[in-house]
Amino acid sequence: MLTATKTTTMLPVEDSERAGRFYADMLGLKPITTAPDGTRIFSLGQGDALGLMPAEKGAQTAHTVLSFEVPNLEDEIRELEDKGVQFDDYDLPDFKTVNHIAVMGTERAAWFHDTEGNILCLHELLGDDA
Repeated sequence: MLTATKTTTMLPVEDSERAGRFYADMLGLKPITTAPDGTRIFSLGQGDALGLMPAEKGAQTAHTVLSFEVPNLEDEIRELEDKGVQFDDYDLPDFKTVNHIAVMGTERAAWFHDTEGNILCLHELLGDDA
């Protein structure tokens, strides 16, 4: 059933032009099409897609909406920072980042926001010997 389907993650954006530039220029995603309602569709690779759906300001949530699995977290952070992406840092009693990175069990992760306030994540899975 659904286990063999391609998926499209839909994110609410106030300004689809601005958001489209961020996802194409900063994150390097390939635009596929723009739907009649203004939703911009980008390829996420492996057949999946991302839709940037026009929505009112404040439609974003306060949690991570999309996480990209990467093979080398530091390299990806450096590449995105070189393009102007700003990563979040946290210093909470039970959750801290060092150089933007939090270690959580078998993965490491770093967070940033798109131009619309959506929270995005990069994560790297750790090997058995990590």
